[in-house]
Amino acid sequence: MMNRRVVLGWLGAGGISALGIPMGITAALATAETEAGWQKFHGNPVLGGNYGTCFDVSVLLEAGKYRMWVSWRPKKSVAITESKDGIHWIPPEIVLGPRPESGWEDDINRPIIVHREDGYHMWYTGQVGAATAQGRSSIGYATSSDGWNWLRQSLRPVLAPSEPWEGVAVMCPHVIWDGADRIWKMWYSAGQQIEPNAIGYATSKDGLHWEKYRANPVLRADPVNDWEKNRVTAAQIMPWKGWYYAFYIGFRDIEHAQIGLARSKDGITGWVRHARNPIIQPTPGSWDADACYKPFVVYSDNHWKLWYNGRHGQLEQIGLAFHSGEDLGFTAEA
Repeated sequence: MMNRRVVLGWLGAGGISALGIPMGITAALATAETEAGWQKFHGNPVLGGNYGTCFDVSVLLEAGKYRMWVSWRPKKSVAITESKDGIHWIPPEIVLGPRPESGWEDDINRPIIVHREDGYHMWYTGQVGAATAQGRSSIGYATSSDGWNWLRQSLRPVLAPSEPWEGVAVMCPHVIWDGADRIWKMWYSAGQQIEPNAIGYATSKDGLHWEKYRANPVLRADPVNDWEKNRVTAAQIMPWKGWYYAFYIGFRDIEHAQIGLARSKDGITGWVRHARNPIIQPTPGSWDADACYKPFVVYSDNHWKLWYNGRHGQLEQIGLAFHSGEDLGFTAEA
């Protein structure tokens, strides 16, 4: 059963609430349409509105400040915005725009940003015919010294459809640097153009040249689960306490999506779904009434923040959910 309890807000300044969330936030948290300890922020959405559709974000917490790279559909670009609390964001500014002359970057979106000692690394989706079934999507690569000024590292895609299951689109990259193995690891979605169908895996030594896993896809829709029986896409993969955790989108059908959680020991095989999936689902009549897409989480100060894009009609905006404490609620048997 869905957890519909409402947690009252607070007006205090300073300190940490019982939920592990900084005090001084003057809006309440509500747990409608959430599970497993997650609670939607009552003041959602936190970004969108006058900016038009904002979707598929990547977030870093650096020096006490949140930096969000967001897909900005009206501008066909990736933009950056910053926040002190993850709720109140400065106006977005474009940092990587389209390049139609390339033949594959009419629209730029769905970034993942990794910050290492050598700077910032971004993998992003380049699209032609972004909202049409006849379109095509590929993945590009850019680097930056500050997260604002980006330089493409290749004029061609670094990952493109080549396998039958990938159809016409590879998109939604999530990349981590494995310092022990000295390789980049990427999880990406592939299949149809409007919404891809499943999640694959690839590795690279330099971020430019990728080797796809021989047994892709590594995460597929589960027909037993009604909420994700149609397709699964757009995972954020987080190595955490000896596991790889996947926060991902599950589709009941192409118009209705929710957010699920799974984990695996190697990030490739043996994925175990959370027993209380989906953890975030649409709130009827609200700004995310039709779909909850593309989660991105950050853990800090004994609580998780999860940003996602919700859709009502044609408009997508960015919302926030919280989870108090480190434990995400997997059973010992899992």
